[in-house]
Amino acid sequence: MESRKIYNRIAILRLEMGISRKELAEKVGVNFQTIGYIEREEYNPSLDLAFRFCDVFHQPIEFVFSTSPQKPLSQLIQENK
Repeated sequence: MESRKIYNRIAILRLEMGISRKELAEKVGVNFQTIGYIEREEYNPSLDLAFRFCDVFHQPIEFVFSTSPQKPLSQLIQENK
């Protein structure tokens, strides 16, 4: 079976935290190049790695990852006003 594309907000959340790909890689225990592949959605993280990202960002998994394109954060903010 072909794997589904996993969409994510890792790049946005990483930039909001003010950390580099290398710093994030150290926090989740992967090579910094892996962060780039995941941010560009060229590689799907394992379930364990996905949860490690969520732990770093203090966000639920469904906020960070999705199997369908995610709404921009600015749109979510406007909808919740």
